[in-house]
Amino acid sequence: MTSQIIPVDPFDFIIFGGTGDLSERKLLPSLYHRQRDHQFSEPTRIIGTSRSKMSDDEFRAFARKAIEQHVAPEYIDKAELDEFLARISYVAADAVSGEGFEELKAAIGDSTRIRAFYLAVAPSLFGDISRNLKAYDLITPASRIVLEKPLGRDLDSARELNDLVGRNFRESQIFRIDHYLGKETVQNLMALRFANALYEPLWNSAHIDHVQITVAETVGLEDRVTYYDKAGALRDMVQNHLLQLLCLVAMEAPSSMDADAVRDEKLKVLRALKRINGNEAPRHTVRGQYRAGASAGGPVKGYIEELGKDSGTETFVAIRAEIENWRWANVPFYLRTGKRLATRVSEIVIEFKPIPHSIFGDGAGPIFANQLVIRLQPDEGVKQFIMIKDPGPGGMRLRQIPLDMSFAQSFKGRAPDAYERLIMDVVRGNQTLFMRRDEVEAAWSWIDPIQQAWEGSRQDVQGYTAGTWGPSASIALIERDGRTWHEST
Repeated sequence: MTSQIIPVDPFDFIIFGGTGDLSERKLLPSLYHRQRDHQFSEPTRIIGTSRSKMSDDEFRAFARKAIEQHVAPEYIDKAELDEFLARISYVAADAVSGEGFEELKAAIGDSTRIRAFYLAVAPSLFGDISRNLKAYDLITPASRIVLEKPLGRDLDSARELNDLVGRNFRESQIFRIDHYLGKETVQNLMALRFANALYEPLWNSAHIDHVQITVAETVGLEDRVTYYDKAGALRDMVQNHLLQLLCLVAMEAPSSMDADAVRDEKLKVLRALKRINGNEAPRHTVRGQYRAGASAGGPVKGYIEELGKDSGTETFVAIRAEIENWRWANVPFYLRTGKRLATRVSEIVIEFKPIPHSIFGDGAGPIFANQLVIRLQPDEGVKQFIMIKDPGPGGMRLRQIPLDMSFAQSFKGRAPDAYERLIMDVVRGNQTLFMRRDEVEAAWSWIDPIQQAWEGSRQDVQGYTAGTWGPSASIALIERDGRTWHEST
């Protein structure tokens, strides 16, 4: 079974930071795949821009190298690649001074087709770029602007950033991207809940015991040293990725898949999150930092050694969260994320309440609670764990097995990257999978008290050995409630 490819209207895609890492690894390869799948209509153009002086041919060579390095060889078609590169041009421009924006305006021309300005640059440049786009009359009714995280480092800075961009673009033109929301399994979470009669009647505190959301990485700092040490895991991962996943699990059914209908329901979840203040933070949160150990089969340095200086920045966070509404009263949501953990995995575990009484006797063995495990990466898919009779004679013996739906096995062919889907949604003007301003600010309103509690009480950053599942305190966090973390393999 293959997906249906629906062409989009012609557009101009302008990448600020066109020679940067995100453009090289994600944006240009994603656009090439959409070219290869014949999703573009004519005339569609891709314009790279940055401060670097570069000719069109030099930028095309950069794009060719990016695709050859980041697209699997079996998907590189010479004719399609040549056609893709023919769409590409380059303009040098300075985001702060505005130098080169006149040339960018000339390169785009006076067409009325869709303009998507993708800001693959530091957030400190968002205001300058949007101001210059307005000053040089580059913003049309069919323009969109795409903002990459981080969207601030606290509530005040997020509001300031939103104000800077909002002076020049309407909210309906602003696309705040979180690539996690473009993952196939994340969208399937809504399909599971709202397109089936099976789960939604059980999706509440009467039937669900607790929820776990884990985003674990095996890598360390890589090339994000400067940014990461100022941010930490709470700001880098929890404020956006994990809270967005929590919203999709916990939200009420929207009236439709209209963007604002979906985002209204997510906002209600964020506003219903119980605040974790200074007194509660030590009991409901854990901060960790990896030490030297082994990861991916070899020895690795600790965070301090990689950084080259002393630091109290957390590389691991675990939180026990609660949603104060009728649907989720007294159902804990356990969130954890970290670097240099045992396995690279992103998953959501819905654990249902145990049966009230066993009729089978001790000889049948233990009866485990049903679990729904939604795997976002790697090996995207959904598993429903149920109890069955172990086949064979000799009495009733029970065993837990998964009903397993692997996307790779069920849907043949290449699975599009999250960026491919989100870029096409930008072109269509569909904001469903993008964060609205009030969502971003509501998330920071919940995160800020935790960060302030850590700083005010100097809650220690606990060490953990690289290649493990984090500090022992994170195990205690969930086991105090008589529960345990799902073991991901």
